[in-house]
Amino acid sequence: SDILRKEQDSMALHYELLGQVKNARAANLHLPHGNVRTPVFMPVGTKGTIKGVSSEQLMEDSLSPEIILGNTYHLALQPGTDLIDDLGGLHKFMNWNNNLLTDSGGFQMVSLVDLAEITEEGVKFQSPIDGTEMLLTPEESIKFQNEIGADIMMQLDDVVSSISEDIPRFQEATARSIRWLDRCIAAHKRPKEQNLFAIIQGGLDVSPGGLRDVCLDGMIARDMPGYAIGGLAGGEDKESFWRVVAHATARLPAHKPIYLMGVGYPLDLVVCVALGVDMFDCVYPTRTARFGVALVPTGTMRLKAKEFGKSLEKVDEECGCSTCRDYTRAYLHVMFKENNPLAPQLLSIHNIAYMMRLMRTMRAAILEGSDAYHIFIRGFLIKQFASIDKAPQWALDALNHAGISV
Repeated sequence: SDILRKEQDSMALHYELLGQVKNARAANLHLPHGNVRTPVFMPVGTKGTIKGVSSEQLMEDSLSPEIILGNTYHLALQPGTDLIDDLGGLHKFMNWNNNLLTDSGGFQMVSLVDLAEITEEGVKFQSPIDGTEMLLTPEESIKFQNEIGADIMMQLDDVVSSISEDIPRFQEATARSIRWLDRCIAAHKRPKEQNLFAIIQGGLDVSPGGLRDVCLDGMIARDMPGYAIGGLAGGEDKESFWRVVAHATARLPAHKPIYLMGVGYPLDLVVCVALGVDMFDCVYPTRTARFGVALVPTGTMRLKAKEFGKSLEKVDEECGCSTCRDYTRAYLHVMFKENNPLAPQLLSIHNIAYMMRLMRTMRAAILEGSDAYHIFIRGFLIKQFASIDKAPQWALDALNHAGISV
């Protein structure tokens, strides 16, 4: 056991399962910058900052995420990962003492597809800043991520939009993602300090021996520290979405973290935790805050609406964040009406706090056991949809598939 403990201590990641109800898991993910309690939602800080929120504000008690996300593509363009490395890595650069996860830059293939050309060598990008051409190879992506110094790094994968109907392109991208994973592993210079995750691709094909299975076979064989489910949250129908998630979680190793990329609506989180996912990220809470939309237990609240102009209530009575403590709905209404830059900052703080509370409440329910977890899910659905039978059918089907009867 001493040898095993030594081996675990020398690894940059250790997944410690603490509780499970059916497929839903509560764990401690031990990483170089501290423990991450899962299931976890990771706020997205594209260029070394959560838009409009300082690292200090992020550390208030009701937020204090144990891991946040940075974007390799944007950081490599500006200010450059070599500069970040010279300044002591991204943790030091952005004054962040908790964990960081960086994506590979691959997602921009889908989001900036008119600026990208994909070959076996890598992805040719046109910089949206100055139009210069940039080749992102698996080796280059890992070099950038080694310089950034994130606790979790993502492989460069070949991403195809989930709503594409080009089957040969899906076949090519699935096989290429496995080949690119091998190139990422070979290029990774800091495996004792940084964890490289594989990304499962394969479109919406969950047929036996289909593209998702081919990708899972190849990537499980490479025994990575953790696995991500990629290629979703791109406009596919929700039935296909949850079936891809369920298919992957059923096959991935039970002693490793599972990360669902780019997924972040509260209902999606509740359903996908039930299906066995540990980690999520999405720009949704902060992006929607910039439009004046608050996340609350009953769904969303559009603070620009006239009805909130004289409301002296907090945004959310259940929330302990500094925005809900110090400001009223009327104050935020006026701030948004006047386009005051303080408004999106205050609401971003609240929306992140909402997501953190949702995940922590879910985790506590899983740890308490089956009855508490069922009560949590029923309570969430009733608050969001007024009654369970008004909840979307796909969500009820997915929960039923996961063995959660509501």
